[in-house]
Amino acid sequence: MGVASAGLGGGAFARRGVGAFNVIHLEHAVAIVRGAEAAGAPVIIQISENCVRYHGALEPILAGTLAVARAATVPVAVHLDHATSADLVREAVRLGVGSVMYDASTLPYDENVAATASITDWCHERGVWVEAELGEVGGKDGVHAPGARTKPSEAAAYTAATGVDALAVAVGNSHAMLTRDAVLDLGLIAELRAAVPVPLVLHGSSGVPDETLTAAVGSGMTKINIATQLNKIYTAELRRVLDDDPAMVDPRKYAGPARDAVAAEVTRLLHVLHAT
Repeated sequence: MGVASAGLGGGAFARRGVGAFNVIHLEHAVAIVRGAEAAGAPVIIQISENCVRYHGALEPILAGTLAVARAATVPVAVHLDHATSADLVREAVRLGVGSVMYDASTLPYDENVAATASITDWCHERGVWVEAELGEVGGKDGVHAPGARTKPSEAAAYTAATGVDALAVAVGNSHAMLTRDAVLDLGLIAELRAAVPVPLVLHGSSGVPDETLTAAVGSGMTKINIATQLNKIYTAELRRVLDDDPAMVDPRKYAGPARDAVAAEVTRLLHVLHAT
């Protein structure tokens, strides 16, 4: 199932957020789906290029994630996140993803446009939805500070030139934040929403407070990417269980509670995003 089927198609992206949560391993995929089912909301499960690198290959983690998605009782899209390799995009499409985020944001503008347009054409021929990024969002590999901003006129021109289906923008967000105190430019989000004819994507959403996430959706943001927040929840619960019983050795007894804690956080966040 593609991202459009999970809630971003047609006019569905108006004032409704769709949670896009990253997996590290299969426990995350199960937790994300359980959380979405509890909320009664569609959801996007994302596998990043970094996740693929961690597992040593795409196919095992993707096959398991696709199986979890197919068994869900709510719409679930499986999405390739932050792929810088065209070969990885092609492999993911061959293996069954319905959408990809192709990240050519480190390239000079003209090269970014050319590379992204080529990937988009290839994906569209195969019915696959494409997200891209104009300029790097703050915090990604330390390239930009959270003060980075996307200009509406450039965003509109880039979307037209590449034909992408969604655009990740910089509005005060930053990747991999451990604190939740990012300040978003809500006025800029509204300007971008008016200028860009495709859904807007907020990367680095783990650092954004709940009330600001809700406001960002109200201002026109649609796909909300969350990774670090789930990792914080998972690790904290796992650590709590092991601290309570240092002799525990069965992974099911500590990974299970951690998975359940992530599911509960997914449910909570989907309500924050007005995804239901």
